[in-house]
Amino acid sequence: MSEQKIRNMEEFAALSGLSRPTVSKYFNDPASVRPRTRERIEAALERYDFRPNIYAVNQNRSLTKNVGIVVPYLADPFFAEIARIIELRCIEAGFSPILYSAHGESRLEKEILEGLTALKPAGVFLAPLGRLSDRLVIERFCRDVPTVLFDSNIEGMGEAFVGSDNFSFVQQTVDYLCRTGSPPCFFEMRNPANPNANKRRNAYLRVMEAAGVEPQVVKVQGEGWGFEEIGRQGAHELLASGRLTTDTVLCSNDRLAIGFLAACCERGLRVGRGDGCALRVASHDDHPFSRFTCPSLTTAAHEYEAVAAKCMETLFSLIEAGGRFESRAETLIPARLILRASA
Repeated sequence: MSEQKIRNMEEFAALSGLSRPTVSKYFNDPASVRPRTRERIEAALERYDFRPNIYAVNQNRSLTKNVGIVVPYLADPFFAEIARIIELRCIEAGFSPILYSAHGESRLEKEILEGLTALKPAGVFLAPLGRLSDRLVIERFCRDVPTVLFDSNIEGMGEAFVGSDNFSFVQQTVDYLCRTGSPPCFFEMRNPANPNANKRRNAYLRVMEAAGVEPQVVKVQGEGWGFEEIGRQGAHELLASGRLTTDTVLCSNDRLAIGFLAACCERGLRVGRGDGCALRVASHDDHPFSRFTCPSLTTAAHEYEAVAAKCMETLFSLIEAGGRFESRAETLIPARLILRASA
């Protein structure tokens, strides 16, 4: 028997060489895992003399096995991809995920949260609308339901937040673009719907200031979530006006950049790093379609798997703790620069 003291299920999973979801699944129902896996877990239990928090496990069994996943706009490829990964991880752990989209509307977000409260789920992953969210509704929901916020942080809401580090996104793209050519302007919507847009603009201003370079923010008209068309029309207007004073454009997100690339193609402007290219275009997010644009899009990528894994790990710990943490935890996962043909 090992003398090492194991404090919780997470440490037990790491020492036994198994995933946290698999271990949790075993403790919820030993028959739900493969016989060989069950033997490994039981051998590890014997070796480390670990006994889970019986109170927490029994409490969890009294809850439904439903886990809510709420996103602001499911048609956005980022939210579709992150929700897909979280769904699969929930299923792997023996939970039943229920996916909701607020379609960019505060009213629908409120109705979804009211419905979820009545379902009494084991927990909820919530990517709130952000500025459009009703803070009182979010606060009340998080008080009643174990909630992990992701992507969009509302300070003090939920037991934890897991998201990508927006400053890391912008710092990497701006540093790369300044090293390899003209400093970039920042291309964004005047009234952005996506909750992280303001964080990225502010990060751009900070990074440019630190580099001693004059920032240039270009705001284009448009509201809602039709970012590609907003980017296309905004790019046409910008290129026709002569307001663009640099040959390098950094878009707030990939969907705007896809629209910008379409406008360049329609105007006969070649985008990329090579001879004869009129512009360089880069962006943020690494949406699933960004590698298929023409040219393929240079971008800073969300670590989708890392964000989803941390979300699941946090929710399991939250359920094990009885639905409340002693203090609210925030995790920011750095972006990863992906160099492609557009810049």
